Amino acid sequence: MITRRVNINDIANKSGLSITTVSRVLSGKAKQYRISIKSQQKIRDAAEELDYIPNHFAANLKSGKSRTVAIIVPSLMNPFFAVIASELNSEVRRFNYISIIGDSGENSETEKLELQQMVSGNIEGLIIAPCGDQFEYIKKLHELGLPIVCIDRYFEDLDIPYVSTNNYDGAHIATKYLIENGHSMIACIQGVQQSTPNRLRVKGFKEAMDESGIRTYNVVGDDFTVQNGYLETKLLLEQKQLPTAIFTLSNTIAMGCIKALKEKNIRIPEDISVITFDEHPYLDYLETPLTCIAQPVSDISKIAVKFLVSRINSSDNRINQVLLKPELKLKKSVRRIN
Repeated sequence: MITRRVNINDIANKSGLSITTVSRVLSGKAKQYRISIKSQQKIRDAAEELDYIPNHFAANLKSGKSRTVAIIVPSLMNPFFAVIASELNSEVRRFNYISIIGDSGENSETEKLELQQMVSGNIEGLIIAPCGDQFEYIKKLHELGLPIVCIDRYFEDLDIPYVSTNNYDGAHIATKYLIENGHSMIACIQGVQQSTPNRLRVKGFKEAMDESGIRTYNVVGDDFTVQNGYLETKLLLEQKQLPTAIFTLSNTIAMGCIKALKEKNIRIPEDISVITFDEHPYLDYLETPLTCIAQPVSDISKIAVKFLVSRINSSDNRINQVLLKPELKLKKSVRRIN
């Protein structure tokens, strides 16, 4: 049986107050119309007793605002993006917005289709980690006035706000740490090659090696997936001279790498050291906890949502572009060698 939805008429009857007074209290205008605390409480008590659910859809039709923002990430299978989507969703709720979360699957066409569908649903803003280097449709939405903030991945040459980690510094710090611990035969397993974070991480790795006078090294791989980490590690282990250390550019790549090493009974760090970009709680529960470059995910989320809400409210139209400092977290996966 379908139960009739409770409306403000029911609350007015229950509280003994006018429909107008009830409407003003429930819409947050009690102070504006000087409605007494006692009357406000009577209305709230009646609403709670009747299990009243506000009809935001009707209110949105009237105001023309959906109070909805879109969040699109490259893959919810990737623990980093799953965590950041969760953090963004929580932060969005703090500003009394709701979010629609999309997963582009590292596919530009899927990303474009999701964007089209979300925009047609009257979103007020977009937070996106673009999956590739095709930015035309994102640029067009920005020029049409849709508030947009990029996170993690971004376009260096576009005047679109973004919040990310200083990926170059993170990779440079990780590589220097390996070199300081005696490693010179270092392999780097990268992710999606055209993404800005990957390019900057590879650049940080290469320049740290060059600065130390090390000219021989491997940069392999093409995806931020477990499978990529697994297959590329398998190939590295077929070489005559094995690396003494492997630097994986995401924790998903690290998982595949660890699986391949385990299958060959190669111990971490006794036989090969491993360091990774991105932190996740499960890294501490591995047989050998992984030393990693941690990104300030919570800060990225808070700043991105703050930028977006400010742009939605037209209170700040500056093109804010922020890179946050990464942190090297030492665990047990890097061995010092002579």
